[in-house]
Amino acid sequence: MMPILQGRAAFVFDEPNFDVDRILGFDVMRSHDTEAMRASAMGAFDPDFHSVVQSGDLLVGGVNFGYGHPHGPPMDTMRRIGIAGVIAESFAPLYLMGELANGFPQITCPGILSAIQRWDVLSVDWEAGTLTNAGSKQVLKIARPTAHERQLLEAGGIFPLLRRATI
Repeated sequence: MMPILQGRAAFVFDEPNFDVDRILGFDVMRSHDTEAMRASAMGAFDPDFHSVVQSGDLLVGGVNFGYGHPHGPPMDTMRRIGIAGVIAESFAPLYLMGELANGFPQITCPGILSAIQRWDVLSVDWEAGTLTNAGSKQVLKIARPTAHERQLLEAGGIFPLLRRATI
């Protein structure tokens, strides 16, 4: 049984086809300097993001979130600073599979953009297949993870899942 995922909507990307590489920018991403990545994360959108984000916060995206060639550093950085998952209208397939393979929750929730605002507290109940906005009490349906996706998330990613399977 997967635990309920609850956190604040730390940022809302409302544009379709958002390329996650923009979270860091190419120059910082190529540096491989994790401290520089942490300090500059989301700087193009909110220069104070790194100081206001809290462990357990969530990102919210629009249609086809993760479009483009998904590089690892932007979302690795988001995990390092405490982002617990991403909720979006829909995801780009390559991005989605890569992040699920990392054990990073990706929740498809049609209608999410019109139902929330930045800093709303959101709660994802995997078993019920729902997302609840704590402030407005609005409840939305989420796409439940497949059996394979659930295994990846419960194990914490593909490598822990494979280690568990070979022991």
